[in-house]
Amino acid sequence: MRYNHYICNTMPTLGSHNYFVYILTNSNRTVLYTGVTNDLYTRIQQHENDAKTAKRHFTGKYNAYFLVHWERFDYVEDAIDREKEIKGWSRKKKEDLINTLNPRWDFLNDTL
Repeated sequence: MRYNHYICNTMPTLGSHNYFVYILTNSNRTVLYTGVTNDLYTRIQQHENDAKTAKRHFTGKYNAYFLVHWERFDYVEDAIDREKEIKGWSRKKKEDLINTLNPRWDFLNDTL
């Protein structure tokens, strides 16, 4: 698995790709949602928009648009595999993952 963790607004080099696995929570940090995308900034805006308007999806219904963890991959297959892996974990194991790089559970939306 090829995994990189870095600030998303870094321009990719020619021929490289960016895929992201991310974990969102709500303002009370009681809900966790794991997703995958090739445009993390736009995807989080979509989750936030849904939460503030139609509430059609899980993240919208539970106001889960606060980014607490993300990982970058060069290959979509690796990102999808990682998303499936994390989705299969217990809440405790997901919390442990978040705590490794973001122990205060800061909302990382403004870092994108």
